[in-house]
Amino acid sequence: MSRTERGFKYEGLGNDFVVLDRRVSGLDISPSASRSLCDRRRGVGADGVLVLLPSRSAGARMVVHNADGSIAEMCGNGLRCVAKHLLDREPGKDALEVETGAGVLPARARRAGGEVVEVEIELGPARLDAPHLPRGTGGGPFVAAAIPGVDWPGTAVSMGNPHLVLLGAPPEVVREHGPRLEHLPGFPDRTNVEAVSRAAEGLRVSVWERGSGLTDACGTGAVASVAAALVAGWVPPDVFVPVELPGGRLTVRVSADLQRTTLRGPARFVFAAELPEALLD
Repeated sequence: MSRTERGFKYEGLGNDFVVLDRRVSGLDISPSASRSLCDRRRGVGADGVLVLLPSRSAGARMVVHNADGSIAEMCGNGLRCVAKHLLDREPGKDALEVETGAGVLPARARRAGGEVVEVEIELGPARLDAPHLPRGTGGGPFVAAAIPGVDWPGTAVSMGNPHLVLLGAPPEVVREHGPRLEHLPGFPDRTNVEAVSRAAEGLRVSVWERGSGLTDACGTGAVASVAAALVAGWVPPDVFVPVELPGGRLTVRVSADLQRTTLRGPARFVFAAELPEALLD
């Protein structure tokens, strides 16, 4: 008899994931399994696979597998989905910590009818200086720097994973230039790319995700965008700024010194299914 495994589909503003709870076995998946599961014609279809493994320092360890089989350090929408998955199974609990490639991060839930509908997560500092970011002129942070082939300045921000934020750029820029800018020199691990413009109450952001392409939403991308906008004087510190993405709205708070960032947004269960062995190898 073929081996099967129960998988869970979640989405946060259309950024969708397959969650595999492997805290008992402790076994991660291969790059080929991630590609198979994420395939929208021959698999489940997702922007990524989130594997839950045991952790000595938190309720679980989340490993983020992109649709192309690569591994990301962090995923804000994914972390909200994981928090929902775990907390929906503990009705009396509304907070937990999850170990990620960007450290152990706390999450708090808001429930409606007993079900988790919104999750707030603390993502730690937004860094302008990190090993996987390029350097600016004179060796300083890469802030409002000229980017070859586009008309908008770029700011490099690390949320545990790398981001290139193009302030003032219209949404179509990420579709046209995202594949090239993902591999921009100076980003040794490639980069996510955000096109950011002002909206009535905050920001409008479109994202090219490293390893996944265009997505409806990106949590860390929303936070990186607010951090870059704060540095540029577009938004105030220490208040929740609405961020409009193709999939809907997130709200982000960044401290004046960039050391504290908070992301708030929905997470939704889509379905559960028995996944065949052919998709897991």
